[in-house]
Amino acid sequence: MASARTSSDYARIALAGIRIANGAAALLAPRLLTRRLRADDAAVYPFRLFGIRTIVIGADLLLRDEEVRDHALRLALLIHASDAVSAVVAGARRQVPVRSAATAAAISSVNTALALVARTPQT
Repeated sequence: MASARTSSDYARIALAGIRIANGAAALLAPRLLTRRLRADDAAVYPFRLFGIRTIVIGADLLLRDEEVRDHALRLALLIHASDAVSAVVAGARRQVPVRSAATAAAISSVNTALALVARTPQT
């Protein structure tokens, strides 16, 4: 009999879905993202690079192997927290439009929160 899902499971699955969707968009439609974030077309190549990384980690979050999932959650926490900080710094330094930086920081902050919830042991 399968065990009941916990809030950690739902957070992990939501994070996986967000990662896979955003990664697919970055990989397959990077110009859509550059327009939405008001980024230069030079960002197309890095978006594609980060897209595949994002998809792979998202897929790892859905695997049955708990060790792989735990490793993916540790990576997700580090990646999303550093992404949020990077977005805030880039906006504060006006390296990207403030609105774009705020959007990226908000998305990364939500993903950081989901990673934290997903890593919280359930009793």
